[in-house]
Amino acid sequence: MEKGSSNPPHVLIFPLPAQGHVNSMLKLAELLCLSGLYVTFVNSEHNHERLVRFTDLQVRFSQYQGFQFKTVADGLPVEHQRTGYKFLETFEAMKVVTKPIFKEMVKGITPSLSCIIGDGASEFVLEAAIEIGIPVIHFRTVSSCSFWSYFCIPDMIKAGEIPIKGSEEMDRIVTTVPGMETFLRCRDLPSFCRVDGMSDLNLQVMTNCTRQSLRARGLILNTFEDLEGPTLSQIRRRFSNVYSIGHLHEHLRKKLIEPKHQTHQSSNSLWEVDRNCMSWLDKQPSKSVLYVSFGSLAVTTKEQFLEFWHGLVDSKKRFLWVMRADSVAKRDGEAEDYPPELVEGTKERGLIVEWTPQEEVLAHEAVGGFLTHGGWNSTLESIAAGVPMICWPYFADQQINSRFVGEVWKLGLDMKDVCDRKVVEKMVNDLMEDKREEFVRSAAKMAELARNSVSEGGSSSHNLNCLIEDIRLMIGSITITDES
Repeated sequence: MEKGSSNPPHVLIFPLPAQGHVNSMLKLAELLCLSGLYVTFVNSEHNHERLVRFTDLQVRFSQYQGFQFKTVADGLPVEHQRTGYKFLETFEAMKVVTKPIFKEMVKGITPSLSCIIGDGASEFVLEAAIEIGIPVIHFRTVSSCSFWSYFCIPDMIKAGEIPIKGSEEMDRIVTTVPGMETFLRCRDLPSFCRVDGMSDLNLQVMTNCTRQSLRARGLILNTFEDLEGPTLSQIRRRFSNVYSIGHLHEHLRKKLIEPKHQTHQSSNSLWEVDRNCMSWLDKQPSKSVLYVSFGSLAVTTKEQFLEFWHGLVDSKKRFLWVMRADSVAKRDGEAEDYPPELVEGTKERGLIVEWTPQEEVLAHEAVGGFLTHGGWNSTLESIAAGVPMICWPYFADQQINSRFVGEVWKLGLDMKDVCDRKVVEKMVNDLMEDKREEFVRSAAKMAELARNSVSEGGSSSHNLNCLIEDIRLMIGSITITDES
């Protein structure tokens, strides 16, 4: 695009093909559209098919001039499992299969492209853009505290703090993550740090992609200053352009209810939503229901599943539990026979569904607590709704998120590395009854700070404006360097 062109900036956005990444980056795409930018959003073929099937995605985005969807292969067979640790196979597949396809796609739209907002967990996007000569801004969809801990992994290795030498070291304090020296334990580090040696592929991938963000023009984080200010200060010592623009769900909700827009936020779900849960919630007393969901990737064993179920039923509290069809690992030939007391207890006080409209659920008057895997979208959605949490992290950033929820922000309880029915029962009762007042007080205060951050003059609102202005300044800055 020539300098002085009257066309708006054109941004290409490419998320890692996972529910949490797609969801938050679609929200960013819509915020940019509302600010008058043109956007090309690139999805994996597999995820785009699911989005079109289960949401009003295409109708919703058709209202924005200059918006288009494009798709690429993720390198995995259609039938390949994309949950649990199997999801990690996506990284290598995309580097081999998707990168050359993506490069050709970008070169085809380069004359009008201002920049790429690439998922910072997909290292090949930055590589391809640099090879072509297009500015890249990284978007990390994890928490700032998680991003910073990933960034500090080389320092932990140099200091001999990882690899972690046995289970007896899990409660040892980690001293080489600046700003977290007093409370971060080995068990709170991202799950990829739990390795026997430095040759572990997943550890290498996460370390390399995080350090590669130094080569990008900027770093977008879905967080806000009042939540993660100390960690953001540490990050800004190494990165010059850091845009903390979250919480994106709250930011977009506020934009869409403005008189000039007058529309409502809707689902970005890769699963079919069961709205019967909302009718069930309507019949429950205020703040009486514990919402339970371990997200889109977590897979439990049958034994873990039963421990949670026993704990929930034994707590005598009402619960709404999200159970994807693939969320419990099944052994070949294993029968699905469950103790009758669990089935009866659920009929009396609970409801189990495959997927929910989570943002609506957390905002419902009947919901008083959230038992969560501690994924970053879920954590932020709970914070925005003022709902206290019990965190049972599965992998990746969830371990450190749960530590911050419990120890730093005092928004709930950290149950990592424990799956015992008695512990589940006690923590549910602590959250919903015995210690409820203190958690509700902290959650209400943080929810107010979240709302303030996206209001006019708030930190996230200001930072979003800065991001958009910086993108506008990139018009005309592209120099093609790859003609192959």
